[in-house]
Amino acid sequence: MESTFTAIFEKADDWYIGYVEELSGVNTQGKTLEETRENLREAIELIIVSNRELAEKSLIGKEFIRENLKVAV
Repeated sequence: MESTFTAIFEKADDWYIGYVEELSGVNTQGKTLEETRENLREAIELIIVSNRELAEKSLIGKEFIRENLKVAV
């Protein structure tokens, strides 16, 4: 599955800072814009995987419905 997010990159002295508008807590830094971009992709992947794992653990032993939900923003 592929999703699109809005990345913001700020120049701070000799570094770039990157974060994602739609995902609180997903941020990173790098010496180059490309390094920051790659770090941000990895941070997004890690937070999504982590959130899924936490959700899975919280559902153990519970009756639930799982479905895909599309949202147009």
